[in-house]
Amino acid sequence: MRVAITGGGPGGLYAAALLKRLDPTREITVWERNAPDETFGFGVVLSDETLGGIEHADPVVFEALQRDFVRWDDIDIVHRGVTHRSGGHGFAALGRRRLLEILHERCRSLGVRIEFRTEAPHPDALSAEYDLVIAADGVRSTTRETYAEAFRPTLTEHRCRYIWLAADFPFDAFRFEIAETEYGVLQLHGYPYAADASTVIIEMREEVWKAAGFDEVTPQESIERCAKIFAEALRGRPLRSNNSAWTTFRTVVNDRWSHGNVVLLGDAAHTAHFSIGSGTKLAVEDALALAACLQEQPDVPSALAAYEEERKPVVASTQRAARASLEWFENLPLYLHQPSRQFAFNLLTRSRRVTHDNLRLRDARFTAAVEREFGCPPGTPPMFTPFRLRGLTLRNRVVVSPMDMYSATDGLPGDFHLVHLGARALGGAGLVMTEMVCVSEEGRITPGCTGLYTGRQAEAWRRVTDFVHTQTPGTAIGVQLGHAGRKGSTKLMWDGIDEPLPHGNWPLVAASPLPYKPVSQTPRQLSRAQLTDIREQFTAAAWRAARADFDLLELHCAHGYLLSGFLSPLTNRRTDAYGGSPERRLRFPLEVFDAVRAVWPAERPMTVRISATDWAEGGTTAEDAVEIARAFAAHGADAIDVSTGQVVAEEQPEFGRSYQTPFADRIRHEVGVPVIAVGAISSWDDVNSLILAGRTDLCALARPHLYDPHWTLHAAAEQGYDGPGVGWPAPYRAGSRRPQTGRTDAPKPRLTLDG
Repeated sequence: MRVAITGGGPGGLYAAALLKRLDPTREITVWERNAPDETFGFGVVLSDETLGGIEHADPVVFEALQRDFVRWDDIDIVHRGVTHRSGGHGFAALGRRRLLEILHERCRSLGVRIEFRTEAPHPDALSAEYDLVIAADGVRSTTRETYAEAFRPTLTEHRCRYIWLAADFPFDAFRFEIAETEYGVLQLHGYPYAADASTVIIEMREEVWKAAGFDEVTPQESIERCAKIFAEALRGRPLRSNNSAWTTFRTVVNDRWSHGNVVLLGDAAHTAHFSIGSGTKLAVEDALALAACLQEQPDVPSALAAYEEERKPVVASTQRAARASLEWFENLPLYLHQPSRQFAFNLLTRSRRVTHDNLRLRDARFTAAVEREFGCPPGTPPMFTPFRLRGLTLRNRVVVSPMDMYSATDGLPGDFHLVHLGARALGGAGLVMTEMVCVSEEGRITPGCTGLYTGRQAEAWRRVTDFVHTQTPGTAIGVQLGHAGRKGSTKLMWDGIDEPLPHGNWPLVAASPLPYKPVSQTPRQLSRAQLTDIREQFTAAAWRAARADFDLLELHCAHGYLLSGFLSPLTNRRTDAYGGSPERRLRFPLEVFDAVRAVWPAERPMTVRISATDWAEGGTTAEDAVEIARAFAAHGADAIDVSTGQVVAEEQPEFGRSYQTPFADRIRHEVGVPVIAVGAISSWDDVNSLILAGRTDLCALARPHLYDPHWTLHAAAEQGYDGPGVGWPAPYRAGSRRPQTGRTDAPKPRLTLDG
């Protein structure tokens, strides 16, 4: 096999060494445009997982790395002059130049040919001449651009400027330091990579960079100014450069990683922000996986397909964590008001890779101190602390999210709803929410939706609330009121979600006459008189909800239903007083909110669910969501329930663990209103992490409560908690400990006998 590798960075070199070691008959050539000792940056951080893979695949490289590694366990966070240290993290780093030297030496010893100071031939020529072409040519990959139609790359520029520098002394921990200046906030990321040197990255928002004049001074003046700003962290030492320049981070994502016999590796295939680790780490792991797949598969096409299948999910997860970390630093000013120890916890858990539970394992003392400052009584996880909304005190921070059950007849909740909501109330959550309860027959999503537009329906709901209040004292039950708008008159979810009914349709109304899908019914635009009628329907339903003894009322202004349709510029094309500017689009939802609040008992809280982004070009943005939340808070909303999307059918959501939480986080800190976070929050560890970091006040979980109605009780049992934040119903107390199972371990041998 003849292999061409474009790019002599760590990923390309390590791939060359591995492929040659696994099969010495391979003819491998690496092209590197720079000289052997030319490189950007300074230190490289590798995880224990990556090092384990290197040790297993090539002990020679591993042993050489071991001799040069600097290791440390601590992270220091400096916030407003206060330093908090968290231990137990485990890092290993070495100089990038030294890493390249090790890989150069290994490649030479194995017989790999390296062409320094040489541009690689055109990808078409390489593809024709070689059996395999590995494009490890970096973030600005020529190969990727040549075959852009095949790889379909997406490149995203971000909002911060940063520069790689170095200091001639070793930090004794990974250091994050925040500097608040007259121009704005700057942050330092620093770590040791040699016995006498540290990497120092200075980062700030683009507008801060310009306000501080960094765009107008020489590189040397920039470096001197950074050293002065962070003089205390640097112990008065200077910073040095390696042809360093201010740049913005670029996230690279490719739909495909291979094209014919050409495959992408490292930064050519993907990038992940430096704040969660090293691009070198990902490139080395790519090389390990590619080499293994070529060894295991019968031919190159099969190997490249297997490589992509193996690596893409891993990298996608890393990129989601990196995006969360990157955005946290972009929005750093939001968190500066936090107590310094909570700020440190927030920073440590920003990417969701470090959580409350594993941080407690790494550094129990630090985590316990954060919990004490937050107000957790001894032995109480953050999720089991109480939270007050107006006259209602929730005993814990868990909410059973509204979930449409499509199981009503003529809008009446029946035995199913009693058992469904009753079971989840028995399961220990602080607040159990109904599905969207419709304010009129025409306002239903499907024929199976519940309502509160008749007295009989109110009586049926009273049966449910009575059960919750009687059988699960301490659990609150809330009602979510809404109107389907243009998303109504559809089939039950399991018969075809958002598909129109084959017969028995009812007329639809909306802010504007726009169908949800091409196959959907076109709604009529609401007239002023009809707006008044619908507002009165909401008011009447709220009055019935109060009579039915619900503890909390939520107004549904999300997911493309009627009120949400007024808020989004994609679904509101009106030219009257209810359309156009954001203020006008808010007008009708606020009128409904005010009317409902006027009849809803003053001591009972009222929340609003919004879609914080439409996930579509030209739709509601995160900035818009802040202003929408601000408006509802000004009108008396006690909390904002922050969801996203489902407003337009052509949306493109960015799914992932806790993917909607950043929107709630931003609203909480910019508006100062309590928030409910929702969206792929699935573990009690996630709930504890989000609550303790101050990113949300309550966490709403949907699917986990379908999987396990007693999710909250089990979360308490698994954490060894049995306090006032959760209550086991008396008949269930015998189940408050995990059932015993058969032993799966066998007795270990005690003696070893010869012969």
